[in-house]
Amino acid sequence: MIIHIEPQADTPIYTQLTNQIIEGIARGAMRPGDSLPSVRALAGDLGVNMHTVNKSYHELEKRGIIRIIPKSGAVIQSPVRVTKDSPQYEHISGDLKTVIAEALVLGIEAEQLEDLVTSIIQDLKGSSGSN
Repeated sequence: MIIHIEPQADTPIYTQLTNQIIEGIARGAMRPGDSLPSVRALAGDLGVNMHTVNKSYHELEKRGIIRIIPKSGAVIQSPVRVTKDSPQYEHISGDLKTVIAEALVLGIEAEQLEDLVTSIIQDLKGSSGSN
C-alpha cells in the first residue's frame, strides 16, 4: 500500500495517515492479521514525526481497526459485527450525517448522493462489489 501525505493540506497529517490506512484495508491491500510497519519505520518512510504515526495508530486502535501489541507492533483486526447501538455505528452515523448535510446544503440531490455512495463502495471493493 502506498501512502501519500500532503503536508500543506488542511487535514492534519495523522488524519491523512489514518484515513489512508482505513482505505487500504477497505480495498484489500491489507487484511486482518497483517502487521502495520513499526511507528519508527513508517515515520521514517513518510518523513514525518514518530508522534504523528503513533497518534494515527492510537486513533485506529480506538476505532477497533487495529490492535496495538506492546513491544510487537500493530495488527489489523478482523471486522466485528457492528450493530445500531455500537459505538462504531454511532461514530460512522455522525460522520455521515455531517457530510450528507453539507452535500444537501450545497444542492446535491438525494439520488445523486445514493449514486455517489454506491460508486464509492464499488471503487473500494472493486467493480464486482466483492473482495
